[in-house]
Amino acid sequence: MNNKVKFWTLATLTLAVSSLTVGGVVAQTRLTPQSKVSINGIGPVRVGMTVSQASQAAGVRLVGDKPNNSCYYVSPKGYKNLGFMVTENRIARVDVYDKSRITTVRGAKIGDTEARIKSLYPGQIQVSPHNYVPGGHYLTFVPQDRADRNYRVVFETDGKRVTMYRAGKLPEVEYVEGCS
Repeated sequence: MNNKVKFWTLATLTLAVSSLTVGGVVAQTRLTPQSKVSINGIGPVRVGMTVSQASQAAGVRLVGDKPNNSCYYVSPKGYKNLGFMVTENRIARVDVYDKSRITTVRGAKIGDTEARIKSLYPGQIQVSPHNYVPGGHYLTFVPQDRADRNYRVVFETDGKRVTMYRAGKLPEVEYVEGCS
């Protein structure tokens, strides 16, 4: 082999190995406090995963209620204000609780005003009265993309600010009382 062929062979091999390494890094993305909530999950954890798959994707053990076939919650070990509802042995929704700094992909978070939520999701928020908080609301993001029609993000407010939110699939994302 001449030097020119050796160079191109080495360059091609280097590029192929680099591509595999980059692919491996992408596949190993883990759940972090900076992970973002989307309509169908958070970071690498997706609605529809089993608890085992979600735990592996998150890179952290999911702990919580005793598994059953109807509905229960698990949380990533070490994360106080984040939970996953599990129905039919699969992740159905992500719940973000008080004082969490976790944001949505669009930047919405606990403590935001109702006006900010509406501005982040223009024309896509349905407002309904809160079942338990006088003057409070549910601000429900309804995606326009047909591929996402079975998903929602629901922000609970005290009438002024977001107190908690959840994202996931219908109908579970709309269960006001969680698994109760």
